[in-house]
Amino acid sequence: MNVEPGIWNTLTKVVIALLVIAGLGAVVVWYQPVINSNEQMRKRVAQLDGVIRQQEAEQRQLRAAIDSLMRDPKAVERRVREGLGYARPGETIFRFTNSPAGR
Repeated sequence: MNVEPGIWNTLTKVVIALLVIAGLGAVVVWYQPVINSNEQMRKRVAQLDGVIRQQEAEQRQLRAAIDSLMRDPKAVERRVREGLGYARPGETIFRFTNSPAGR
Protein backbone atom coordinates (compact mmCIF):
# COMPACT_ATOMS: atom_id res chain seq x y z
CA MET A 1 0.00 0.00 0.00
CA ASN A 2 1.53 3.21 -1.18
CA VAL A 3 0.13 6.41 0.29
CA GLU A 4 1.30 9.76 -0.84
CA PRO A 5 2.76 11.90 1.99
CA GLY A 6 0.82 14.93 0.66
CA ILE A 7 -2.48 13.47 1.89
CA TRP A 8 -1.12 13.02 5.41
CA ASN A 9 0.20 16.58 5.44
CA THR A 10 -3.17 17.89 4.32
CA LEU A 11 -5.05 15.78 6.90
CA THR A 12 -2.68 16.92 9.65
CA LYS A 13 -3.26 20.57 8.76
CA VAL A 14 -7.04 20.06 8.71
CA VAL A 15 -7.00 18.32 12.11
CA ILE A 16 -4.83 21.06 13.61
CA ALA A 17 -7.15 23.75 12.19
CA LEU A 18 -10.19 21.95 13.63
CA LEU A 19 -8.49 21.64 17.03
CA VAL A 20 -7.68 25.36 17.02
CA ILE A 21 -11.29 26.22 16.12
CA ALA A 22 -12.59 23.88 18.85
CA GLY A 23 -10.18 25.46 21.35
CA LEU A 24 -11.35 28.96 20.46
CA GLY A 25 -14.96 27.82 20.80
CA ALA A 26 -14.22 26.38 24.24
CA VAL A 27 -12.61 29.66 25.34
CA VAL A 28 -15.63 31.65 24.14
CA VAL A 29 -18.06 29.33 25.94
CA TRP A 30 -15.94 29.38 29.09
CA TYR A 31 -15.64 33.18 29.25
CA GLN A 32 -19.17 34.08 28.13
CA PRO A 33 -20.54 34.26 31.73
CA VAL A 34 -17.62 36.50 32.70
CA ILE A 35 -18.32 38.77 29.73
CA ASN A 36 -22.01 38.96 30.65
CA SER A 37 -21.13 39.73 34.26
CA ASN A 38 -18.79 42.52 33.18
CA GLU A 39 -21.51 44.03 31.01
CA GLN A 40 -23.98 44.01 33.91
CA MET A 41 -21.39 45.60 36.18
CA ARG A 42 -20.71 48.34 33.63
CA LYS A 43 -24.42 49.11 33.46
CA ARG A 44 -24.60 49.25 37.26
CA VAL A 45 -21.57 51.56 37.43
CA ALA A 46 -23.17 53.87 34.87
CA GLN A 47 -26.40 53.89 36.87
CA LEU A 48 -24.56 54.66 40.12
CA ASP A 49 -22.58 57.43 38.39
CA GLY A 50 -25.91 59.03 37.47
CA VAL A 51 -27.08 58.79 41.07
CA ILE A 52 -23.82 60.35 42.26
CA ARG A 53 -24.16 63.27 39.81
CA GLN A 54 -27.75 63.82 40.94
CA GLN A 55 -26.83 63.81 44.62
CA GLU A 56 -23.85 66.11 44.02
CA ALA A 57 -26.20 68.60 42.36
CA GLU A 58 -28.56 68.35 45.34
CA GLN A 59 -25.60 68.83 47.69
CA ARG A 60 -24.57 72.01 45.84
CA GLN A 61 -28.11 73.34 46.16
CA LEU A 62 -28.24 72.60 49.87
CA ARG A 63 -24.83 74.16 50.48
CA ALA A 64 -25.94 77.29 48.62
CA ALA A 65 -29.10 77.44 50.75
CA ILE A 66 -27.08 77.01 53.94
CA ASP A 67 -24.61 79.70 52.89
CA SER A 68 -27.40 82.14 52.09
CA LEU A 69 -29.09 81.46 55.44
CA MET A 70 -25.81 81.97 57.29
CA ARG A 71 -24.89 85.21 55.52
CA ASP A 72 -28.14 86.91 54.51
CA PRO A 73 -30.60 87.95 57.23
CA LYS A 74 -33.27 88.62 54.60
CA ALA A 75 -33.04 84.99 53.47
CA VAL A 76 -33.58 83.87 57.07
CA GLU A 77 -36.58 86.17 57.42
CA ARG A 78 -38.07 84.96 54.14
CA ARG A 79 -37.58 81.31 55.15
CA VAL A 80 -39.22 81.84 58.56
CA ARG A 81 -42.11 83.76 57.07
CA GLU A 82 -42.76 81.12 54.39
CA GLY A 83 -42.18 78.07 56.56
CA LEU A 84 -43.85 79.09 59.79
CA GLY A 85 -46.38 81.57 58.47
CA TYR A 86 -45.05 84.49 60.48
CA ALA A 87 -45.95 88.01 59.50
CA ARG A 88 -44.79 91.47 60.36
CA PRO A 89 -47.11 93.63 62.42
CA GLY A 90 -49.88 94.98 60.21
CA GLU A 91 -49.47 92.35 57.48
CA THR A 92 -52.24 89.98 56.44
CA ILE A 93 -51.41 86.45 55.37
CA PHE A 94 -53.48 84.74 52.69
CA ARG A 95 -53.22 80.98 52.33
CA PHE A 96 -54.44 79.30 49.18
CA THR A 97 -55.30 75.62 49.29
CA ASN A 98 -56.04 73.23 46.49
CA SER A 99 -59.58 71.95 46.70
CA PRO A 100 -60.92 68.96 44.77
CA ALA A 101 -62.51 69.84 41.43
CA GLY A 102 -66.25 70.30 41.41
CA ARG A 103 -66.68 71.62 44.94
